[in-house]
Amino acid sequence: MDASVNASVTGVELRQLRALVAIVDEGTFTDAAIALGVSQAAVSRSLASLERALGVRLLRRTSREVTPTGTGLRVLAHARRVLGEVDDLVREATSGHARLRMGYAWAALGRHTPAFQRRWAAARPGTDLQLVRVNSATAGLAEGACDLSVVRRPVDDRRFDSAIVGLERRLCAVAADDPLARRRAVRLADLSGRTLLVDRRTGTTTTELWPPDARPATEETHDVDDWLTVIATGRCVGVTAEATANQYPRPGVVYRPVRDAEPIAVRLAWWRDDPHPAAPAAIELLTALYRGD
Repeated sequence: MDASVNASVTGVELRQLRALVAIVDEGTFTDAAIALGVSQAAVSRSLASLERALGVRLLRRTSREVTPTGTGLRVLAHARRVLGEVDDLVREATSGHARLRMGYAWAALGRHTPAFQRRWAAARPGTDLQLVRVNSATAGLAEGACDLSVVRRPVDDRRFDSAIVGLERRLCAVAADDPLARRRAVRLADLSGRTLLVDRRTGTTTTELWPPDARPATEETHDVDDWLTVIATGRCVGVTAEATANQYPRPGVVYRPVRDAEPIAVRLAWWRDDPHPAAPAAIELLTALYRGD
C-alpha cells in the first residue's frame, strides 16, 4: 500500500463503520439514527466522512431507498468483520469475572477433574469454568489461552506466580503384555535398561530420576495420545503423574506405581501482574480436593 492510500484510510473510525452497517441494516438514515441512538444528521456526517476517507462512494440514495454500491458491499463485509472483532475484544477484556479458563497440558486434575467441575459450578455459578488443553510448558498461560494453568513442574518464569495444591504419585506405564505389568509396583531400577518415552516440553519425567550410571535411553513425544500408542506397542515405557492414568485409561496400557520415586507437586499458575479474581477460590477448592475433603 502506497503512502497516499495509507494517508487516506487513517481517518476511518468505528463510529463511521457502525453508521454504514446501521444504514444498510435498517434501510434508512432515520431508522439507522434511531438504532444507534444519535441524530440523523450525525449518521449522515459519519457516512460522508467515511466516503471521504476512503475516496469512494458507498451508498446509492434515492427518494425510496438506500442501497450499497459494488464497492460499498465489499466495504460493508469488512466493516461487519471489524465490528465483530471489536465486540469480541471487548468481551474478552471484560469477561474476567464471568469466565475462568483453566489450561492443562496432559491430564487436567486427574480423578479430581469431575469433582472440581461440579463443585465449582455449585459454589460459583456466576463464573463459567472452561478447561483448555494446551501442550505447552505453561499449559496455555504464556500463550494467552487461559487464566490459570495446571502444571506439574516448577514455574521459573518471573512473569508467573504459582501455588502447590496437591501431590500425585508417579506411575509407570507399560504395555499390557510387558512382564512389569504383572507386578503390583515397580522400582526405578526396573526401568533403567528400557527406553523411556518423554515429553521434554511439558512432562514431569527426566533421566535425572535415575543415578548417572543407570539412566534409561529416551525417545521424545509431544502428545499424550502418541505417548500411549507407542507404549502399547511395547517399544517404550513411560513414567507419569497419577492423573494421567485417571484421565487416559487405554486398552493395551497398564499403569503401575513407582515405589521409590518422589511424588509430583501439582501447581496452579497465573500471571503475577494480572491474577484472575477467581484464582484464590480455585486454589482453595483444589487444595481441599487433593486433601480428600
